[in-house]
Amino acid sequence: MSRTTGRTRPAYRCSECGWETGKWVGRCGECQAWGSVAEAAAAPSGRTTAGPVTAPAVPIGEVAAEESRAGTSGVPELDRVLGGGLVPGAAVLLAGEPGVGKSTLLLEVAAQHARVGARTLYVTGEESASQVRLRADRTSSIHDDLYLAAETDLGAVLGHIDSVRPTLLVVDSVQTISAADVDGVPGGVTQVKEVAAALIRVAKSRNIATLLVGHVTKDGSIAGPRVLEHLVDVVLHFEGERSSRLRMVRAVKNRFGPVDEVGCFDLGPDGIVAVTDPTGLFVARHHEAVPGTCVAVTLEGRRPILAEVQALVTPSAAERPRRTTSGLDGARIAMTVAVLQQRARIRLHAHDVFASTIGGARVTEPAGDLAVAIAIASAWKDRAVPTDVVAIGELGLAGELRRVRDLPQRLAEAARLGFRSAIVPSDAADARGSVRTVDGMQVVTVPNLEAALRVLDLGKGDVTPILAPDRTAPQRPALGLA
Repeated sequence: MSRTTGRTRPAYRCSECGWETGKWVGRCGECQAWGSVAEAAAAPSGRTTAGPVTAPAVPIGEVAAEESRAGTSGVPELDRVLGGGLVPGAAVLLAGEPGVGKSTLLLEVAAQHARVGARTLYVTGEESASQVRLRADRTSSIHDDLYLAAETDLGAVLGHIDSVRPTLLVVDSVQTISAADVDGVPGGVTQVKEVAAALIRVAKSRNIATLLVGHVTKDGSIAGPRVLEHLVDVVLHFEGERSSRLRMVRAVKNRFGPVDEVGCFDLGPDGIVAVTDPTGLFVARHHEAVPGTCVAVTLEGRRPILAEVQALVTPSAAERPRRTTSGLDGARIAMTVAVLQQRARIRLHAHDVFASTIGGARVTEPAGDLAVAIAIASAWKDRAVPTDVVAIGELGLAGELRRVRDLPQRLAEAARLGFRSAIVPSDAADARGSVRTVDGMQVVTVPNLEAALRVLDLGKGDVTPILAPDRTAPQRPALGLA
């Protein structure tokens, strides 16, 4: 039997995602793209011998950590998501749909970084320098320490880095930069890998915090090879509805902090502004109680946010009544309607049910089930819920209410914003429910949905409601942005 050493074997690689296979196929097995698999030379197999080291290994306790301390980016909401700020030498990938505000956000970060006397280099490959200057004039981002370059060649970008010597580098975007000595078109797998690897090498060797803008595909995932997400230290998603000014930044990967934080921003004509208290965007300012509304307390990462749920119930002329939602999970709304019919004896089989949130909020976690059920019951009975009441709890198919995580933090946020009462699930030791005071709030614990509706005078039975609407009582103050 003959043995071969150091020979290459043909390999095929997808030009969209970088997936490799030993034989040609018409459709990529990873991204399912047609006609994207082509032959690529495989690396020769062989043994690698030991070579010179760049620096000797030392005990981990002797490694200096001061150079990698996080510094503020100048945008508090972004610092919150990053875990304290930008780390020198860190590579951050910010991805989002076109027009969501990625360039505006990073231009604001670059300007804030320059205002503290740190040199900043902003490289744009998608716009001309004059176009970026117009946006900078509009957002008041002009500063002498903010340098701007319009380049699409990797060698030119590295030359700008050598001449400017920045402490922060912004590249908009990594898919538009190309290396002259590498095959492939800009944005292709080979080019993106080489450009990202070169920029990250420079960032690590010179302790330059680097922000890279990334494109996304039709399904919302980051365009380019999957290895791009592995090369960088932090991956952020910038998202928001086109019909709303609210924008959110979420961490998908973070080597320096948590991945369950979220930052909120308001994108307006004068630039992007951090929203430290976004509840005012999601709660309407009613002067009096309105049937079909209830306030839920959801968690975005580790931040409690209050969101108002609105419902409308109307007689249906169709054989199959409609269940229309906006900002809510349609499957959970259908389940909630079924539980209301079966467990609370609220007949909705001949009615259309419309449920929505306001301000572009999305309530998808189970903790919003109770507020949705109360809003639908309130709309069906045409009986208002007090405006100073919040509802927190997950609804089960048997009509029981289940406790949710971080309940004390949710109640504290509701109390801070002026709410005086809360309806929450009872625990196993308090199966019948009770009324107690927490942080100045009246907290009513109930075991099931039917009991929660009776508390608000929305259910059946002869139990005296605890939180019936009082027209003479002062309403909670209007909620605004802090």
